[in-house]
Amino acid sequence: MYSIHLCSNNTDLKVPLFTEHIAAGFPSPASEYEEKELDFNELLVKRRAATYCLRVSGDSMKGAGILPGDILVVDRSVHPADGDIVVASLDGEFTVKRLVRTLRTAVLRAENPDYKDINVGEDRDFLIFGVVTGVVRTMRRGSV
Repeated sequence: MYSIHLCSNNTDLKVPLFTEHIAAGFPSPASEYEEKELDFNELLVKRRAATYCLRVSGDSMKGAGILPGDILVVDRSVHPADGDIVVASLDGEFTVKRLVRTLRTAVLRAENPDYKDINVGEDRDFLIFGVVTGVVRTMRRGSV
């Protein structure tokens, strides 16, 4: 089940952004850095009127780094291309999958081997509601 929330960029939420990259492997020696401000609205929402958010349930997209509880940022104004992750309605059921275009049809592909591809033929009621442009995740359990 998905719950839809409109993304709002009416607030001014800027946090410090350090330009020095942090090593995820071996620690790097400390070096000079410059502090800037990062606005999450500017980072995640390119077209406010066309953007909404969904909270994910299920694990069909875990191979793409989309996990249960994540919040997807979805832009309705982006034209879906082959390989994009999309929010779609298929026969009245909402899903998030990778769009794979073929010559005659489209396939909705999960990023988890436990799920089969879904062929989208002319006999299916199929509509794309937007392209996933971002994923928001909190790292501490129980924080959202």
